[in-house]
Amino acid sequence: MTQNSKPKTRNPKLPFVLVNMAMTADGKIATANRAVSSFGSRRDHEHLLELRTTADAVMSGARTVGSGKITMGPGGAKFQRLRLRRGLAEFNLRVIVSGGGNVDPRAEIFRHRFSPVIILTTGRAKKNLAALRGAADEVKICGAREIDFHTALPWLRERWKVKRLLCEGGGEVNGALFRAGLVDELHLTVCPKIFGGRNAPTPVDGAGVLKLADAAQLKLKSARRMGEEMFLVYSAR
Repeated sequence: MTQNSKPKTRNPKLPFVLVNMAMTADGKIATANRAVSSFGSRRDHEHLLELRTTADAVMSGARTVGSGKITMGPGGAKFQRLRLRRGLAEFNLRVIVSGGGNVDPRAEIFRHRFSPVIILTTGRAKKNLAALRGAADEVKICGAREIDFHTALPWLRERWKVKRLLCEGGGEVNGALFRAGLVDELHLTVCPKIFGGRNAPTPVDGAGVLKLADAAQLKLKSARRMGEEMFLVYSAR
């Protein structure tokens, strides 16, 4: 079944999945050497934190989590209060995706224990499992070689009561979610910069599609200009 023909009805056993990314005007999320991966405005960062206040869990790939002082938390007391007013837990669950289990147990995220940290991995992580289990609150093996999100997401819904999941990249994780037909909504900030670079990462990387008929079809829900940036919201259903 192509993504054009997939049913519009959602599986109630799955969380609602939002993907949020900032990209340059030429569609890059980092420079080719990945030295620059943060370039959005203060308003874009505020938008990221606002989206986190709507989600039970925030998910990112291991490379994204390991790229700096990343905690994947709600962003301070203002946003914690907003979460509580919305009937959510004060702190969001944090989910790291790593097929090979290449997550540094000394990463900044593990030094902040305000909410559970979950690692989704595969059978390829066997040699790293002890270290991962020592650092995270739970490690879930979801597939032999590649993350099976059709297994991982229902597990997050059932085991951790995740009804709304915010994915913040990187491109490989986003690509896997789109290929699996599991993305419900895409939030995209277009920033007034050009990076160029044949090998610079994009919002959706990975194998990609070979035929136009297999492309994920989006519907524009809203478009706002704030300063020199455009904030776009697309429905993927």
